Amino acid sequence: MQVTSKQALPIYLKVVESSYFNSSDKVMKLSDEVEEMFIKHFADDDRRKAMKYLKPTQREESHAVTFFIGVLFVHLSLVAKGYSYAQVQAIPALLLLVVMLDFFMADQLCSQVPMLRNLEYVACYYITGSFKTQDYGYCMRSKHYRDLAYAVSFLPYYWRAMQCARRWFDEGQTSHLVNLGKYVSAMLAAGAKVVYEKEKSMGWLCLVVAMSSTATVYQLYWDFVKDWGLLQFHSKNPWLRNELMLRQKFIYFFSMGLNLVLRLAWLQTVLHYSFGRVDYRVTGLFLAALEVIRRGQWNFYRLENEHLNNAGKFRAVKTVPLPFHEVDEQD
Repeated sequence: MQVTSKQALPIYLKVVESSYFNSSDKVMKLSDEVEEMFIKHFADDDRRKAMKYLKPTQREESHAVTFFIGVLFVHLSLVAKGYSYAQVQAIPALLLLVVMLDFFMADQLCSQVPMLRNLEYVACYYITGSFKTQDYGYCMRSKHYRDLAYAVSFLPYYWRAMQCARRWFDEGQTSHLVNLGKYVSAMLAAGAKVVYEKEKSMGWLCLVVAMSSTATVYQLYWDFVKDWGLLQFHSKNPWLRNELMLRQKFIYFFSMGLNLVLRLAWLQTVLHYSFGRVDYRVTGLFLAALEVIRRGQWNFYRLENEHLNNAGKFRAVKTVPLPFHEVDEQD
């Protein structure tokens, strides 16, 4: 069958092709008229957009193994020809269509940067044999460790930025470029922090504070306004939004305050405050664990906003919204 891309028995196809519905000129004419009406009233005269709804193409059988082998071969070929690793890494994110699952999981990975850095240190500590001499600073002095630390801090934001670039390329919406800027600011802040850990100079400290503060303000705005859809001044729920799932409105304000506090956790990793006898590294571990809570509540409000307002144009159901007001059953 053409629509389902599935094989059918010849006897079945013969019955379908000879049916009145398939052979009648009146039915075909009516079908064309409905198609034109849909294009005009529901797709803004965009035939290509309308065909995605009227004649959706089915996903073909997976060829994941062949695809990844091909991508690997292309990567190795380009590296052999002298292209930089960063240039080659940009290929997959720009080639693949970005859906909600992709960027949603990439955002989770961005929250795991502290954990990835800790795993990197633990691996270095035991692989190099530093545990035998209890030399905790050996890895920090290693150039390879610092280079890998920058890559670990950089790549999650880089991949998310490439997803924004791909969505801008597909949809042409400037908001995706603005969102890309948020991840670029995070990359710059992460890079400055890695350099500061090596240099430990006042100049780099000021640069880290300035860049991290800019990135934090950028991220908070995007969290509250774009991802959660809150801070709408003229909504029926002041400073929130019109549609809410939770009845207790104070929970939203509490979540915004908690998100603000946890977004500032980078201050501890830079300034290394010690609370009494508690070592700053223990405090940093505690704050990294709290990031799980912050990302968990971010997930809830992001999905709530998507479900209620279709904020990212990723509806959970494949229905075409009609331009009519819904009638209450009590009317």
